[in-house]
Amino acid sequence: MPVKRKNRGRGKGSKGHEPMIQCDNCGAFVPRSKIQRITRRVSLVGGDLARELKKQGAYIAENVVTKNLCISCAIHYGVLKVRPREERKKSVFI
Repeated sequence: MPVKRKNRGRGKGSKGHEPMIQCDNCGAFVPRSKIQRITRRVSLVGGDLARELKKQGAYIAENVVTKNLCISCAIHYGVLKVRPREERKKSVFI
């Protein structure tokens, strides 16, 4: 059977079973090495008010939000880009 990628699309190697993680967007169960983790800092205060408070020297707290996305959702939201056809199969062995 033909192989599209040398690493079969994930970084498991020869370590056996690995846990499945649920995508935060669509709910699909994806192997842990195949998930895309996105970490963002989200301010609790709106932009205009935050600028005013920073001018006055106030400390503004921010929450750290971490999302786990499957490959499909990561491409849909622009986290990953689709590689050109020539670059896709560079890791395939013959």
